[in-house]
Amino acid sequence: MSEFHQEGSITTIHGFYDLFDPEQQLARLERKLERFSRHMCISLLLPSLYDEIHVPKVLDNIIDQINQVNYLCSVVVALGGAKEEAEFREAKEYFHRLKKDDREVKVIWVDGPRIGKIFKKLQEQKIPIGVRGKGQSVWVTLGYLFASEVSDVIALHDCDIVTYDRLLLGRLIEPTANPNNDFEFCKGYYARISPTEIEMKGRTMRLFVAPFVETLVNIMHDRRHTVLEEFFRYHRTFRYPLAGEFSFLTRLARAINLAYDWGLEVSTLSEVYNRLTPKKIAQIDLCKNYEHKHQALSEKDASHGLHRMVVDIAKFYLNYMRSHGMPISDAFIDMVQHTYYSTALSFVKSYSDDAESNDLVYDRHQEELTVRYFRDFLSTAWDQAMQEKDGTQIPSWNRVIYSVPDIYEDLLVAVERDNA
Repeated sequence: MSEFHQEGSITTIHGFYDLFDPEQQLARLERKLERFSRHMCISLLLPSLYDEIHVPKVLDNIIDQINQVNYLCSVVVALGGAKEEAEFREAKEYFHRLKKDDREVKVIWVDGPRIGKIFKKLQEQKIPIGVRGKGQSVWVTLGYLFASEVSDVIALHDCDIVTYDRLLLGRLIEPTANPNNDFEFCKGYYARISPTEIEMKGRTMRLFVAPFVETLVNIMHDRRHTVLEEFFRYHRTFRYPLAGEFSFLTRLARAINLAYDWGLEVSTLSEVYNRLTPKKIAQIDLCKNYEHKHQALSEKDASHGLHRMVVDIAKFYLNYMRSHGMPISDAFIDMVQHTYYSTALSFVKSYSDDAESNDLVYDRHQEELTVRYFRDFLSTAWDQAMQEKDGTQIPSWNRVIYSVPDIYEDLLVAVERDNA
């Protein structure tokens, strides 16, 4: 049974899975959402790579589960990695299985020529669009949803969730769609235990983000930088800040900048922090366990795997500190590396004890080696942050329309023609 502990300034919505019949729980939840959907449009945004449609055991199940719900007014797929028109047509046909009489489905061909012209038009106006990846795909797809002017609530989740079911979807949406509460943003969280390997997953979260943010909380406290201390305490409150699942109100989504790299999730939390009071933010336990594809460590290549992920996340936090009055030098980074390493080793000890008591496989030696790699990756993050003065965020759509007032019309035309 889950606990009811509340920590920090945001609300945690727990999952009491052991207390209720799951079918009855799902039926009650979906009845509520269907009632809410009579007065609002709930949209689902699915960032997907073209290659993921060729993993049928995973994506077929996601499609089948979504097709059983009746509260979505639209599903929009942010399709990346489709370089040829034949690949786009294949993906469009695949995802159009989601279409119903009362539900629209659109596939955004992010790498297609029509969206490419829109990117070029924005660049001509000196608006940064980032580089190819999930962040850019989500950003341009949100632009289409805003241009459509139908969505009140938007939910987003990845397309590689092995353990996906529609209870996860319903729980993700309910806090922001529910008119009886005051939430404008809701972040998902979950346990990450491999059912086949019987071991903890989520290395970047466990071994880097959690101890790194804890380190920064303590450093900011010692240096009496209360603004940044509160900021990092807020991030520390989230159970799984790297989760790719969240929902938010459209009016909030229009106003936030999005990171185009692996810093997308922590950047989004930061944007929400800057725009909402804590009472309007929630996190929710989505499911008993969550399984998706795993990244390689890639210790020798900073452009792939967990290496790139750690560098991008650290780079965002370093840039955030610099933009809020914290001077950073090589000596500061050296101190952070040593402090992080010490903090992370104490986390490893806690994980080891947790795994021991729950009969999980736990390679403490490998975990400590991974922490050492993550510590060294911080040097790469600092080097890149020094070279990339503009950061990695794409401006909000509220900002974009000031410079390119007709951009929404361009998006609507491009997407409609691609989907014709």
